[in-house]
Amino acid sequence: MAFRKFILVAATGLPLAVAAQTPDSLRDERFSIHGQTTVVTQYKPSFSVPYSGPNSLLPERETRTSITSTLFLGARLWKGASVFLNPELAGGSGLSQVLGIAAATNGETFRVGDPSPQIYLARLFFHQVIPLQNGWRQTPGGTFHNVSDFNQVAEWVPTSYVAFTAGKISIADYFDDNSYSHDPRTQFLSWALMSNGGWDYPANTRGYTPSVVLEYVTPHHELRYGFSLEPKVANGPDMSWDVGQSGAQTLEYTYRYQYKRYPGAVRALGFYNYAPMGNYREAIAFNPAAPDVEAVSGKTTSKYGFGINAEQALPHDFGVFARAAWNDGTNETWAFTEIDRSASIGAVKSGNAWHRIHDHVGLAYCVSGLSDPHRDYLAAGGSGFMLGDGALRYSPEQLAELYYQAELVPEHFYVTGTAQAILNPGYNADRSGPVGVFSVRAHMRF
Repeated sequence: MAFRKFILVAATGLPLAVAAQTPDSLRDERFSIHGQTTVVTQYKPSFSVPYSGPNSLLPERETRTSITSTLFLGARLWKGASVFLNPELAGGSGLSQVLGIAAATNGETFRVGDPSPQIYLARLFFHQVIPLQNGWRQTPGGTFHNVSDFNQVAEWVPTSYVAFTAGKISIADYFDDNSYSHDPRTQFLSWALMSNGGWDYPANTRGYTPSVVLEYVTPHHELRYGFSLEPKVANGPDMSWDVGQSGAQTLEYTYRYQYKRYPGAVRALGFYNYAPMGNYREAIAFNPAAPDVEAVSGKTTSKYGFGINAEQALPHDFGVFARAAWNDGTNETWAFTEIDRSASIGAVKSGNAWHRIHDHVGLAYCVSGLSDPHRDYLAAGGSGFMLGDGALRYSPEQLAELYYQAELVPEHFYVTGTAQAILNPGYNADRSGPVGVFSVRAHMRF
């Protein structure tokens, strides 16, 4: 996940001559070295169901643990240009092997078959910033300071710029951001809360893909375009380099503002994916008794959709957010999760009122839905890469999540307790639940 921390020169009023005498913490640096480890243990009590299918949430009691550990290495090549490398280790598994719930309960788990820890290259990318006004001069209101952080080298950056990024990244680092609901390592855990559930964003099994991202950024307006590779097969580890047959395009506009001195932002996102996705209606027609979307895949088809994302800071250390997304749902889910319509809302409050300023408590609710072809396919006994109860009495899936994050070692170690309640997991009213999931998360960073 990309983290950006800024110190605005406008806030300090530092002219150029004074900025040259700023402390070392505000100087340009050559290298950035950081790391994180996140361990999540989840517990689900048993619940009663009339039937289960090949991709159902298991009805018996479960306890599962996941771990990710990432090294964030960065080097500044020249003014405004940096390169970043992120080796990562991940292991463990999610509840029921991350099956049976569209809004999966742990954003740190993946749909992989082997739970043993694996080391892989998460990110390797080049980033270039080009100033639009005043060059690189440190003028009041014209520059801010990027502090050293994950995939971020400490340096002065213009407030208005264009940027170019190329390499292996997580496309969600650049699009659909939200200050209160985006990072499952420190915020809400559910997949449908870390990103807009209806955005089938391009990624391999572990969430990364080669991409090119272009950015235009000013203090109030931001415009981003990204082109990314898609996996060769749905939820697959290997990416297709045949961009004539497979790829993903993402476009997002962000408007930043202040309401009574409290910052807010609104983002509008559109996406168009094309890949050898199977068609739900064709799968049913080909084999009505046991439809298999993979049996009708192979030719290039497409998926498109839209999303909106808003956040607003409020008095008394509150922040609120809302998201909504829609995709056409004609062809199979290819990379993220089996959600065709989604909406979420929530609030986060810091612990300043009880003298724990770096603690946070959050509460959110999301509802997810399917297109008509997608629900008919599952009702006929079909399976996707996450869902498939063998039958379906359709009802929107609903999830509520409450968390409290406590900072135990300032800026380095956090422990979070989370409770989730899921109604109609896998959109199935026959397996309505509600299902409770309880989690403990330990997050360490340096």
